[in-house]
Amino acid sequence: MITMLKKKSVSLLTLLFVMAVCFTSCRETNEEKAEDAIEEVEDGFEEAGEEVEDAAKDIEEELDGDTDDN
Repeated sequence: MITMLKKKSVSLLTLLFVMAVCFTSCRETNEEKAEDAIEEVEDGFEEAGEEVEDAAKDIEEELDGDTDDN
């Protein structure tokens, strides 16, 4: 009876350990995906900001050119 109880305890502990490893690896994967998504959004904002700056410079140059002509 004690041997059977030990086998069940070992099996249960092994199962719990495997489940803990699975949950941990899944959480890390989800965290990595979230971090990657955040980095992509940050990159997108940086690119959009650069485009806005470039457009503002182009407009400023055009306005300066129009003012110099008059």
